[in-house]
Amino acid sequence: MVIDPRDLDGKRLQKALYLLGRNVSLRRQLVDFLKNSEAFLEIEGSVRDEITGPIVDALHDEQDIYEKSLSDGARFKFLFRTKIARDFLMSADEHPSHVWEPQTTKLLLGLTSDINGDVIVGGAYFGDQAVLIAKNINISGKCIHCFEPNLDQAKMLKENFRMNELKNVRINTLGLWAKSDIRMKLAGFDSFASAVRADAEEDCFKTVTIDDYQKQLGLKVGLIQLDIEGAEFGALQGASKTIARFKPHIVFEVHRDYVDWSSGLENTELCKLLIDSGYSVFAIRDFNSHFEMVGKPVELIPVDKVYLQGPPHGFNMVAVQDSAIFINNMYRIVENVSPKLLLHKDPTLHHPTDGF
Repeated sequence: MVIDPRDLDGKRLQKALYLLGRNVSLRRQLVDFLKNSEAFLEIEGSVRDEITGPIVDALHDEQDIYEKSLSDGARFKFLFRTKIARDFLMSADEHPSHVWEPQTTKLLLGLTSDINGDVIVGGAYFGDQAVLIAKNINISGKCIHCFEPNLDQAKMLKENFRMNELKNVRINTLGLWAKSDIRMKLAGFDSFASAVRADAEEDCFKTVTIDDYQKQLGLKVGLIQLDIEGAEFGALQGASKTIARFKPHIVFEVHRDYVDWSSGLENTELCKLLIDSGYSVFAIRDFNSHFEMVGKPVELIPVDKVYLQGPPHGFNMVAVQDSAIFINNMYRIVENVSPKLLLHKDPTLHHPTDGF
């Protein structure tokens, strides 16, 4: 028998990289090499997504755990799952300024610096942004209420709050939805999983509305953040009384897999709900990755001035009752550009308006 040495489906290579990655020291060296090599590689697309990232992914399995600290001393443990963990691990700085989505993180910290109420976070994950929010509001005595039905990530979330000695937090493994006490399950992998109805015999989690949760605890709510893979509209429907009473800032994700914006972003049911409630709505220009943007203003696009062409994608948005809060040097209002910051795409659409 003649054995074909070619690895036509890539399985042998993938296995070899995985076995190499079981040696933690060698894995670390290879990750550093790949990270440093990115400056010397030129292709039409994204070097990270097309070359270095897949190799780093192949070195790991979903049980591998890392610990990394930020420049402000915040510490994180995280499972190597999805792009959030990979790009944080491959940050250019050993102690970067943030974990994920630099401009959204900056916006959240700006909005919570002088907040009049607690913070509710749906889809808190391992705390990539929630830990920083909790630190930011701790001195004012405000609390962050996190919802994360992924039990593995909820465990990491709890550990990260513990490591950072933050006690102004309440962790819930419930899901936020339009109705309480609905049986749901997660369909999909880790951060990409969306909530769907569960059968009686399936492992599941229960839902709660923000209105019911607010009433049960007697909360005053200053900000709601939602990154829950298509459940954002349902969660906001379940927050109608809270929104009417407290008028909190709202930061949320939209994705074309879940939101039909073919008639304009401003005409989607999600944005119309907020506009009809008196909010001004903006798209946040950001990297869906880890990229240092220290010193750069957060660029915001009015909801009816967003460039939406391109492949299926998602991005974050912010809704506020008084857009005058964005009239300062931390923010810049721009028009007719993409909310997706992409190094390898047209600079006039996908780079900050003042360049890098």
